[in-house]
Amino acid sequence: MKAMLVNANKDLVWTDVEDPIIRDDEVLVKIYAAALNRADLLQRQGKYPSPAGCPEWMGLEVAGVIAEVGPAVSDWKVGDRVCALLGGGGYAEYVAVKHDMLMPVPHGLSLIEASALPEAYATSYLNLFIEGHLEAGQTAFVPAGASGLASVAIPMAKAFGARVITSVLSDEIAEKIKSFGADVVINSQAQCVEEILKAEEENGTPVNVSMDCLCGETLGKSLPYMARGGYWIVISTLAGIETTVQLRPLLTKGLHLVGSMLRNRTPEFKAYILSELVKNVWPKIEDGSIKPSIYRVLPITQAAEAHAILERGENVGKVVLSVCDE
Repeated sequence: MKAMLVNANKDLVWTDVEDPIIRDDEVLVKIYAAALNRADLLQRQGKYPSPAGCPEWMGLEVAGVIAEVGPAVSDWKVGDRVCALLGGGGYAEYVAVKHDMLMPVPHGLSLIEASALPEAYATSYLNLFIEGHLEAGQTAFVPAGASGLASVAIPMAKAFGARVITSVLSDEIAEKIKSFGADVVINSQAQCVEEILKAEEENGTPVNVSMDCLCGETLGKSLPYMARGGYWIVISTLAGIETTVQLRPLLTKGLHLVGSMLRNRTPEFKAYILSELVKNVWPKIEDGSIKPSIYRVLPITQAAEAHAILERGENVGKVVLSVCDE
């Protein structure tokens, strides 16, 4: 089969590699589409290697059709349309996947759309509802509203009855993400994020949960205006690795500052998250309450251009690589 390797110059090369050999508890998935994540860019740079036992090439979420089933697998069969959460190996024609890292493709979705579900939806569900304990009627703050992850987290929070605040870099981007349904969109180039969050608290709608991929100075400045018992979940540090935290509000409001990564969770916990998605989120996808947001689809041979889209920050929603046609 072919897979997308990274050469010494950090170029992406569609190259022949050995076919995967499945274990007893795995299935072989013929990949039709693989969605991009910022972790792919880091892995290409050598900063985010695949976990032990995973293929060396990139790709954390795919959709396709089961081509082979291991003898210990009873919950899947050849021909099933599935999407999968991977430790790596999605930029390829085939991948071996443990049976409990698979989910059925929601009814009505294409494999292109389904490829954008596993990583982004698992990350959003983990941080909003498991780590953040978000409930209907509460307020969530999801910075970087044009990101692929926010394109999932904002509609997901809304579908479960939350009020959502997000931030973007311009009024033009704010217009582009209207379909995500955020209640408040902050233009962080023209407005002060912490001042808006302070006003929200004064208006009786403080932030209960923040799923923050930016962090930096804004985190420390915003934390005092959270709701009592609120959860600020740090999932990345794209805007900076340092901040100043006022400890008095942390103490008096009983706030929670939590670091959270999906990638370092145990396989058993990841399987639990996926089962929760199928039970709680898939029905909302199938009834149209939540819709995957696809910015652009490119063939796998144009993976370098797909990476460039993320590097330029021009995407609103997910970028997907098509490996073969449905």
